[in-house]
Amino acid sequence: MWILDWLPFWIFHLVTLAGFVALIAAQFFKCIPLISQYRLPIQVGGILVLAFGLYMEGGIATQEKWEARVKEVEAKVAEAEVKSAKANTKIIEKVNTKIEIVKVRGEEIVKYVDRELVKYDDQCKIPKEFVKTHNDAAEPLK
Repeated sequence: MWILDWLPFWIFHLVTLAGFVALIAAQFFKCIPLISQYRLPIQVGGILVLAFGLYMEGGIATQEKWEARVKEVEAKVAEAEVKSAKANTKIIEKVNTKIEIVKVRGEEIVKYVDRELVKYDDQCKIPKEFVKTHNDAAEPLK
């Protein structure tokens, strides 16, 4: 309700109390001339004000309930963000490790090709070492 955002809650508590006091005054203080003269309007007004106040008290209770749920969900989201950050660092470490393994393995293959397969460069046949090296390079990482 928009009015709950606009006015503080204590006003609605005061309105409820005023309606209750008006009903009590109209019922029990008949000896006071002003109250006895306007008893029916005071009772009707008291009932209307009390009904409005109780309606707004229900709105306040609902508003506080939803705000508590929002805070609970915000706490869960913050906890999930922390867990997500930890998981992201683990994933980044794994990816960096895999990249390093690929680089090292690629460098070893290049060194092997430069060292062993250069011997067969002047010949036109494909040696077994070249085929083995090619197959080793195509194997997935373990």
